[in-house]
Amino acid sequence: MRRLLPVLLLAACAPLTAATLDVAWLRDGKFASTQLHQGGTAMSMVDADTEVPLGSLWKLFVYLYAVDTGLPMPDYHCTGRLPDESYCCEAGGSVDRNAALAQSCGLFFAPDRLMLSRAPWQRYWTGRLRAALAGEFAWMADPAQLSPGRIVRLGSLLRVLDAVSPASRAEAEAALLRVVLDGRGADTVRWFGSRLRVKTFSWHQPARPKERLGGAAGWLADGTPIWFAGSDTSSGIFQRWAPHLAAALPPVGDAADSGCVVVDFFTRYPVRGVRGPNGPAAPGPLNGRYVVEFENGKRLAFRSTGEMTLAVDSGGRPRVQGRFGVNEYVGRVLDREGNAAQPEAAKALAVAARTYLQQNARLAASCQQINDSSATQRVSPNPASAGALSIARWTDRLVIEGTPVTYHRDSPAPGRLAWTQAVEEARAGRWFDAILAQAYPNGVLGTSAVGGQRCQRLHDNEEWLSRMLPRWERVLGTQPGYERPAQLPLVCALAAGAPYSEQSRNRIFMRPLATREDRITLAHEYVHIGLRRHPRGHDEAYVEQLARRLADLNLERL
Repeated sequence: MRRLLPVLLLAACAPLTAATLDVAWLRDGKFASTQLHQGGTAMSMVDADTEVPLGSLWKLFVYLYAVDTGLPMPDYHCTGRLPDESYCCEAGGSVDRNAALAQSCGLFFAPDRLMLSRAPWQRYWTGRLRAALAGEFAWMADPAQLSPGRIVRLGSLLRVLDAVSPASRAEAEAALLRVVLDGRGADTVRWFGSRLRVKTFSWHQPARPKERLGGAAGWLADGTPIWFAGSDTSSGIFQRWAPHLAAALPPVGDAADSGCVVVDFFTRYPVRGVRGPNGPAAPGPLNGRYVVEFENGKRLAFRSTGEMTLAVDSGGRPRVQGRFGVNEYVGRVLDREGNAAQPEAAKALAVAARTYLQQNARLAASCQQINDSSATQRVSPNPASAGALSIARWTDRLVIEGTPVTYHRDSPAPGRLAWTQAVEEARAGRWFDAILAQAYPNGVLGTSAVGGQRCQRLHDNEEWLSRMLPRWERVLGTQPGYERPAQLPLVCALAAGAPYSEQSRNRIFMRPLATREDRITLAHEYVHIGLRRHPRGHDEAYVEQLARRLADLNLERL
């Protein structure tokens, strides 16, 4: 809930501790920097030779190495005995690699725990940097020597960030998107969108040990390495500087898309034929301008540069299909269902459209597949406009979590965004996250890339759970610590491995119901969610016993 609630202007309520913020980045191999001011005396601007403490950034380099080399990173289980576990999880809980990175859990990335060896580490980073781990890169020579107080040259730090593999960087970026949602930069997503993918750090000023130095480093959405810091903690830096920093970021270029979507066009309107400039179009990729003719006599013109294809089904009927990146798809939906004239309303609709896709698409050859239909989402057959595509990229991977998402042009309802109302709210000065908070009060703003698999919903499982839950409640209501979730959990298809529940996201991953054991599994994972705040929720024997009792109740009813 907190992530979608309206937020007061953070810069107005943060403590007045920082007068300047240094920002540096590396683009096309060239170092660049700027300094932001909020009163006070200007200081000398950082350059490539400026020495800065590494802070918590050492965890990011361990993460990148482990992901790229396939080093096992088992979840860290909290015992409650170590003070630093406050950055990781509650006693009895655990944290995975992505959450550990976003939350800055140092215990997870400890070189001894992950059994990092110096020789493989050196071979890997020497290969990535194409340079010996000496001189400006000497600080990277030994994982055991990476520490928050390690002093490094800023230009060297950015060069290492620039040298990481695209695959490991994509994994890290996916985890770090949460920083502006619910991490050290909580509730600053309204200024940054998904442009900023950074690991936060807080340490001491090198020349003034009693003063804090806070900031973050990582990448912009297009892969540009970036670093920023000032006199405060990392959370304080975000609270005070977010709007100014967002305005000062270098322009973000086109970024790699996070997935693909296959769209079956015109599914509710039988197609008679597709014509190009030279007559009927031949089956295959479509390049140029075309007109689709419907059986009802209507026509629709569209353009394609090979992303649209024409096929003929077994009955001889023409079928038009498109294959796009997710952001191109969201941009086309925005053009069809709204427009980009009011940016905050457009951002809200883009997030809603991406969420609807995630919740309702089916998987097809590693892509999400969905119909172009007024019963699902209407998708423009023409390329997304520049304005709509810009909005889609600004909100890349942002979705609503925890509640089913629908929207309508002009009919608001609980759990449904109305486009006309969103436009009115944007004109009144409301931010996109506040618009979403009003439309989806039971949801939170999150990311499709972190915290588990994409949810391919098992509607039969959800329906069965909904039918049986009133009977279960008679037993569960007597269990200490039981709390019914505000919304029925989403039940998602499990691709591989053992069933599990994502308690923080109110989701259960399992296989379709086929046997009594499947029903016990669903009851088991639901009990974990219902007892998520009670110690017994971590007692597998107790949870299994209770789940079997619930399954027996259902057998009696059946």
